[in-house]
Amino acid sequence: MATNTLRAEHRIGPSAVAAGAARLPNVIRSEWTKLWSVRATVWTLLAMLVVTVGLSALFASTAATSTDPAMEHMRRDPTGTSLAGISLGQIVIVVLGVMSISTEYTSGSIRTSLIAVPRRLTLLGAKALVLAPVALVTGTVTSFAAFFVGQALLATGGINADLSDPQVLRAVVGGGLFLAGNALFGFALGAVLRSTASGITVAVAVLKILPELVAQLPGTLGDWAQKGFTSNAGQQILQVTPPADRLGPWTGYLVFTIWWVVILAIAAVLMRRRDA
Repeated sequence: MATNTLRAEHRIGPSAVAAGAARLPNVIRSEWTKLWSVRATVWTLLAMLVVTVGLSALFASTAATSTDPAMEHMRRDPTGTSLAGISLGQIVIVVLGVMSISTEYTSGSIRTSLIAVPRRLTLLGAKALVLAPVALVTGTVTSFAAFFVGQALLATGGINADLSDPQVLRAVVGGGLFLAGNALFGFALGAVLRSTASGITVAVAVLKILPELVAQLPGTLGDWAQKGFTSNAGQQILQVTPPADRLGPWTGYLVFTIWWVVILAIAAVLMRRRDA
């Protein structure tokens, strides 16, 4: 009887408890608590909502009241005009994506996390699984808010759109998907670079600056870059009628997704090989 008791105690000893605590559902709960315990999470999401809706309102108001011929393209696409603020909201949520993992490396608390969760890919996956729905829900709310505020302002000029119009609902939902994708893009880069400053700098460069530059390259390379380089591909999901020389909405979003998935895969390999 004593031998059996000792064996039972061994089976439920500290290592067994640690293994149970490191299971994916438990790690997800821990990462959820960790994400919302940081004030920056709430403030960053609020900033994304405010700047996206605010910029969209500015564009919509200008398009509704201006008689400048240069604004004609904004009046022809009321949905795109009301979602224009996503171009700035994109940067804000990228910052959240980077910080959701890089701050642990910066502070050194990643060592504690890895002691609690020795399986590094479990930890990385849990962080991504927590960030993704948060970014998707807040991004979708932000996209719909920008659309409705923008349409209310555009209606004063008689140029508003409706969700029941062809492809409009897909474009607005696409705004949420695009913002979520940007958060995961930032997360992947943060996991690779393990630095908040470097992650944000590289993410903004790759998503906002380089797409404009590489599209100017001559020949086939320039054509490919204009269609498939990060944001050039991803933002097609926001277009009611994408240009004929660009990828389709869902194809473009798929290409954009492949970009961050590949970077996240690189991060997973590096996380297993590098020291904390």
